Amino acid sequence: MYLDHFTLRELPFSITPDTSFFFNNSSHQQAMNVLLIALRSGEGFIKITGEVGTGKTLLCRRMLNILADDEQFISAYIPNPYLTPAALYMALAEELGIDCPRNLGQSRVLKLISQKLIEIAAANKQAVLLIDEAQAMPEQSLEALRLLTNLETEKNKLLQIVLFGQPELDNILNKSSVRQLRQRIIFSYHLTPMDKEGVCAYLTHRLLVAGYGGSHLFDNRVMEMLYKASRGIPRLVNILAHKSLMVAYGQGAKEISAPHMRAAINDTEDAFYGTNKRLRWLLAGLATVTVSLTCIGLYRYLGIQL
Repeated sequence: MYLDHFTLRELPFSITPDTSFFFNNSSHQQAMNVLLIALRSGEGFIKITGEVGTGKTLLCRRMLNILADDEQFISAYIPNPYLTPAALYMALAEELGIDCPRNLGQSRVLKLISQKLIEIAAANKQAVLLIDEAQAMPEQSLEALRLLTNLETEKNKLLQIVLFGQPELDNILNKSSVRQLRQRIIFSYHLTPMDKEGVCAYLTHRLLVAGYGGSHLFDNRVMEMLYKASRGIPRLVNILAHKSLMVAYGQGAKEISAPHMRAAINDTEDAFYGTNKRLRWLLAGLATVTVSLTCIGLYRYLGIQL
């Protein structure tokens, strides 16, 4: 790849959520503040929403790392909540270290969870369940989740629950059938895209973490193109930056120019920069050819047979 060419230790713009690259832009910092305040005050339900690609999963994993370093908390994590109520309880039991036979009834599993949570509370600790992609949860499982928050002492909830989801989660929670759960959400926050300054700082941060120590790779014009095409969405920023680096590397360039970024934009389905949709389809086809030819050039340069 282009690591040696740009003097990098690792890929700076991978779309895999890597907490070592976590960047505290204003929206993520505010969301983190909401989470920490809510969890330390012992509230029951917390909700974090955001559009696709705004960094919900990365924020969730960052929160898990913080909780793991804090002796006050015992955390559980469910990344794929498309589960039946019984499967949801079983997943939580496993996360809490409860040894449950697979054929154990739902009520029995819930009783074991309750006993475990009481033990955690008796040790002056707080159990926290973080659920990613919460918009995928069936309504019956959301109701089962609500029942978990009925587990409490006279003063505190035995389990705090944080939901991370796309805006569709709000549509689900607005249904009359789940109004009891909606009323129990004490704190919520909606992640927003980065502004232009945030995108610039984000790029600089990720490059530094990846080991880059050279001059600016992206000039002001390229930054403007990247910001407008990505709309400040971190995942799109990563994709466009990565592709532009690939194109520049294939051409032997040490800095990203406007043609490099334009090729990356036109090769990316959800990116858009100042062209109508029909023209964009034509440009996307040309950009795909450009990127493909660049890759072929790289293969031949590296001596790889096609």
